Amino acid sequence: MRATKRRPDTKKVGFLEEIVTAGENGATLLLSGFQCSRRIILEAFRRVAYVVSRQFLLLMTAAGTIRPAVVLVLGAGVAGLQAIATAKRLCTRVEAFDARPAVREQIQSLGATFLEMELPQDAETAGGYAKEQSASFLKREQEVIGARFPTVDVVISTAQVFGNRAPVLVTREMLKSLRPGSVIVDLAAEQGGNCELTQASQTIEHEGIIVVGATNVPAMLPIDASQFYAHNVVSLFRYLYPATGVQPESTDELVQGVCVTCDGKIIHPLLQSLVKEEVSR
Repeated sequence: MRATKRRPDTKKVGFLEEIVTAGENGATLLLSGFQCSRRIILEAFRRVAYVVSRQFLLLMTAAGTIRPAVVLVLGAGVAGLQAIATAKRLCTRVEAFDARPAVREQIQSLGATFLEMELPQDAETAGGYAKEQSASFLKREQEVIGARFPTVDVVISTAQVFGNRAPVLVTREMLKSLRPGSVIVDLAAEQGGNCELTQASQTIEHEGIIVVGATNVPAMLPIDASQFYAHNVVSLFRYLYPATGVQPESTDELVQGVCVTCDGKIIHPLLQSLVKEEVSR
């Protein structure tokens, strides 16, 4: 989301659907998260199976036992939680990490193991999104995550900070701990990526590790994605401009969440901060 110096039209009210919080009707990010996670888990498994020629399901026979694959999910928002649920349905062992203490129970309720570390209590916004953390906290995160890498087959990375660059949770040095043939699928690629080596829309191989910079994943499921998006746009506008009844006031929580310009001014706090940063450059 890049700020622009062009002033908004004084006769128009501008809405940005992407900033509807996850719990509200019309949340585009919510449904794109559902679409992305399921598709990307299957893509990750396909790549690992091709590279190392092994399956992922737990298999116990008289001839021996094949251990299940280990999936590490970084970020437990909508996409992350769906990734956990999908991986569990495929009988893998799932571990997950998120900087927000509130999602610990959600991760555990899906059968995944939560990676423990001391977490700040103010790690999320009122809308449920993660806040940007200090460099020292990010370093501790990297240490906790890196300690799990020797046993991991697939890393699904979804951690994003709304309006800012995605935090780098996986450094180049950490990749040395992963086994050859492991796959990192970075769903935060469009925001810079959670992996230091991520290249948006590119799949690269680094010392036997595959890094997928996943972008525009809903386009892989165009029919379902279009239906979801159309439903959300219609729901949002029916709420903002009802055919009957009273139109919501400007103080309405959802209206405040999506309205970005009014009377020739940028009124959304997030965009105001971005404009200040752009002007100061």
